[in-house]
Amino acid sequence: MYKVRTYNQISIKGLDRFPRQSYEVGSDIAHPDAFLLRSQKLQGVEVPVSLLAVARAGAGVNNVPVAEYGKQGIVVFNTPGANANAVKELVMAGMLLSARGIIDGMNYVQSLAGIKDPGEMSPLVEKAKSRFAGNELRGKTLGIVGLGAIGSMVADMALAMGMTVVGFDPVLSIDAAWRLSNEVSRMENLQSLLARSDYVSLHVPAVDATRHMMNDDTLAVIKQGAVLLNFARDAIVDSAAVLRCLEAGRLGKYVCDFPEPVLLGHPKIIAMPHIGASTEESEENCAVMAANQLVDYLENGNIVNSVNFPKISMERSPGTSRITFSNDNVSGVLGRVLSVLADNKVNVVDMMNKSRGELAFNIVDVEQAPGEEVINAIKAVDHVIRVRVI
Repeated sequence: MYKVRTYNQISIKGLDRFPRQSYEVGSDIAHPDAFLLRSQKLQGVEVPVSLLAVARAGAGVNNVPVAEYGKQGIVVFNTPGANANAVKELVMAGMLLSARGIIDGMNYVQSLAGIKDPGEMSPLVEKAKSRFAGNELRGKTLGIVGLGAIGSMVADMALAMGMTVVGFDPVLSIDAAWRLSNEVSRMENLQSLLARSDYVSLHVPAVDATRHMMNDDTLAVIKQGAVLLNFARDAIVDSAAVLRCLEAGRLGKYVCDFPEPVLLGHPKIIAMPHIGASTEESEENCAVMAANQLVDYLENGNIVNSVNFPKISMERSPGTSRITFSNDNVSGVLGRVLSVLADNKVNVVDMMNKSRGELAFNIVDVEQAPGEEVINAIKAVDHVIRVRVI
């Protein structure tokens, strides 16, 4: 019986992915094999000895001590792309709100609430509508910074709207490159993208390399009157620099999903609560993906969409037992583990080894289930972090 402790409100569709005959799931589970969460901050939360994996139903994992968990052999999953469509649609809304006088126009109409006669209201509305004129998106250039799951979907949406799309991503993966339309022109650097874009949409993670990537220096080269949209993370934009750029008249508007006190009340800022992924469909997609990843890891040792361990997946060999182990990514560990198995006459049927940064993960299918003495011998190998028999 596997045990999964949940935090936050997890979609029932995700929870239903755990077979009831073999899983115990709840918010008060003792000795859990896994955590399933959304926004719960795990920094400072006691780590149960039993914990094998953590799944974040969402893309960002800044609420999880990823490096610390990796050192303990705890696999951390996220769900990239599960909320991509929800964010994509909000980016479209942000562009439309910034291009047209929608918000000001709606506020003006509400200011007429005291008028009871439709005949009196109609000429007032007709006369005032010119105050809320804007521009169309068709024919404008959208610059996308970060061409992953969300960025590629935003690109497709903008192309369908008749926009020109340019993109910049210094670490574009092969999978992302395959998703990306060939109509997207890739820029060599951020400055080139900013200089030619009427709209700039950010879709990069919050890491050391992207912290305050939008600052005084980068905003100094942004196209006159451009609109900056941030539905990624607050840390990638220097809010003080944005305010200075707005006041200087270079930046046209700033649309974001991360309100701060200094941003409120400014006529050129559209700030929303953090609702980029707040749709029923997105929450369901994230929960289902997170649950599926936990099930595959707990039952088979396969890892997909981990942020601290390598991607590794191997079909189960019929009639075998499976050993998985994590280790520091140094030479010789796998060889010493295989020697332990050979010395104890445990025959290996199939195996796979993958590494990522300082960590490695191994899947070994063997003919017969190894005894406790063999497992303890593997645990005693230098640099082995965690061993499981499935």
